[in-house]
Amino acid sequence: MQKQDVARLVTTPLDSPAYAPTRYRFTDREYLNVFYRTDPAALRRIVPEPLTVTDPIVRFEVMRMPDTTGLGSYTEAGQLIAVELDGEEGEFNLAMYVDSVPAISSGREFSAYPKKGGSPALYVDSDTLVGTLDYGTLRVATATMGYKHHPLDPDEALAQLRSPAFMVKTVPNYDGTPRICELVRTRITDVTVKSAYTGPARLELFAHAIAPLADLPVLEVVGASHLLTDLTLAPVEPVFDYLAA
Repeated sequence: MQKQDVARLVTTPLDSPAYAPTRYRFTDREYLNVFYRTDPAALRRIVPEPLTVTDPIVRFEVMRMPDTTGLGSYTEAGQLIAVELDGEEGEFNLAMYVDSVPAISSGREFSAYPKKGGSPALYVDSDTLVGTLDYGTLRVATATMGYKHHPLDPDEALAQLRSPAFMVKTVPNYDGTPRICELVRTRITDVTVKSAYTGPARLELFAHAIAPLADLPVLEVVGASHLLTDLTLAPVEPVFDYLAA
């Protein structure tokens, strides 16, 4: 392999890249979202400056992605926190638990998604939409929602999907010191809502040392949505450099 070919590589291994060098398009991407109120003090401990928390709302999501260019079929679950930056409202993407190695690798390397391994699931149980997350052999989250009880306003569905997302991107030097430490922003704009519903929902989180979702306790469920979409992810852009600061 010539030097110029090495420089053009997106990722390794050289002869079997960890993920496909493509723009990721999702067909029939399905969401279960449960919005809940939590302890403001717990949010202040975890949300990084310069983001601010104006309303102590967390979104627990489970996403089933059966048809993704380059990545195939996989499922994710995680927590996003309502935040604000310079007057713009959005969400801080705290953690994503994923059952696909290529999706984890591409999300962390190519972008800034805070992905780690886990075993999420999204399915219909009789008249109930169920989202679960296991870490190892232990259950750490169970979300339930009445299946397609009430249509959700399409504008509200789009607003949920198009909310700006903020994440922390870190890349270390070989000696362990930080090479990159940035707050980045992304926003999905290329999206089609194929169906959208709301209904009664509940969420139970279980304490775990390594998958600490329950550190943001559920005080009150304030909303839920079940969305089916086609969409394309947008690139991230840095908005704050912690090393320069």
